[in-house]
Amino acid sequence: MGEESAVARYASEFVGTFLLIFTVGCNVITGQPVWGGVSIACVLTVAIYALGKSSGGNFNPAVSLALGLAGKMEWAEVGIYMAVQFVAGMAAAFAYVGMFGMHLAFNLAPGKGHTWWQACLVELIYTFMLCFVVLNVAASKKHAGKNQFYGLAIGFVVVAGAYGAGTVSGGCFNPAVAMGLDTASFWIGFQYGPMYLVFEFLGAAIAAFLFKVCRPEEASDDEVETTMGAKLCSEFLGTYMLVLTVGLNVLGGSQAAAFSIAASLMCMIYALGSVSGAHFNPAVTVAILAAGREKITVPEGLQYIGVQIFAGICAAFTYASIMNGETFQLKPELYKWHQVCIAEFMFTFVLAFVVLSVATTKAGLSEYFGFAIGMCVTVGGFAIGKVSGGSLNPAVSIGISSSHIIGGGGFWPCLVYSLVEIAAGVAAAGVFKITQPSEYEEERLSK
Repeated sequence: MGEESAVARYASEFVGTFLLIFTVGCNVITGQPVWGGVSIACVLTVAIYALGKSSGGNFNPAVSLALGLAGKMEWAEVGIYMAVQFVAGMAAAFAYVGMFGMHLAFNLAPGKGHTWWQACLVELIYTFMLCFVVLNVAASKKHAGKNQFYGLAIGFVVVAGAYGAGTVSGGCFNPAVAMGLDTASFWIGFQYGPMYLVFEFLGAAIAAFLFKVCRPEEASDDEVETTMGAKLCSEFLGTYMLVLTVGLNVLGGSQAAAFSIAASLMCMIYALGSVSGAHFNPAVTVAILAAGREKITVPEGLQYIGVQIFAGICAAFTYASIMNGETFQLKPELYKWHQVCIAEFMFTFVLAFVVLSVATTKAGLSEYFGFAIGMCVTVGGFAIGKVSGGSLNPAVSIGISSSHIIGGGGFWPCLVYSLVEIAAGVAAAGVFKITQPSEYEEERLSK
């Protein structure tokens, strides 16, 4: 198929960006605390699927900048895309203001109790995540034009960020959104839109840099083996985004926490699964080691686990600083320890077993593996969130307890959680061997 004309490309960028920002305005003005983030994520997802063939489906100046920095777009094209996206954002913002009335126009500002730097930091981090996912699933040599999960992976970054970071900054992650919203309500004020824009562009630049770190093959025309450094960077980034999203959702009082956390895991699995395997969880790494078949060596597994725990601690102290030093305890007070341990065991088992079954088999899922794994967190989060908190991950558990020390909390609960979660990983490996013996047939024949 030939490339679409310039007019088609720019029209597609205008339409997609307009629909995105008009949907943002409608959700904010009508008040959708539970489903607003999903609505915005879905319009981005469907617009990417509908118009990606025409323009690449950027709909975001930060994404276009990241693609330019990564060498995936010509700079002249980047400039035109950005201009079209900004114009579309402003047009969409004036359209929703015209529909609802000037008295309902709203301005960007940090959430109640938060400062400008906290708001700008979450804008940077989740814009980074969005751009990083785009680069990996839609622009990398490994994935560009070779999968159909790209729209889901990109769009649902909004679910990951909107519910946690939304209470801090409003959750833009897009300079066209930031400038459009503030321009259409300029009589109220015009301060935070330009400020957010700077940090969103910085997030895009960091995404382009770390994309090249995680994928060394991007810098070479030859086949390049993924280095251990790239794999460990991948494990750090995925685990960090997961644990940060956990903390921001819990401390922000999100009504869709489990789904938001699941989305963060799903998106980063799609982005980095072809780099490190996207474990992001010591229990998963232990399950893969225990299941055998040489998917990972013991020394590699130990390095993965060390980096995952370190990332979880870094993320926990990040969300604590964003939330003014506020932390939370790992174990809710409503249930007894034996109930907590059973709950964590069962649903960590579900997560680890699904990973083994969809991502490590001879004929693993090619399109839905990230969705299947990520949604295990939705399952466990809602089923046992009130029982144990639904950690399902020693990196999450240790991160939460580490930061809770700030407020005088105890560290020891994470040790209990981690032991139970690791045991669940081993149990998942055992059940995998029983239920899927065909995965071991070649190993038996070789003996």
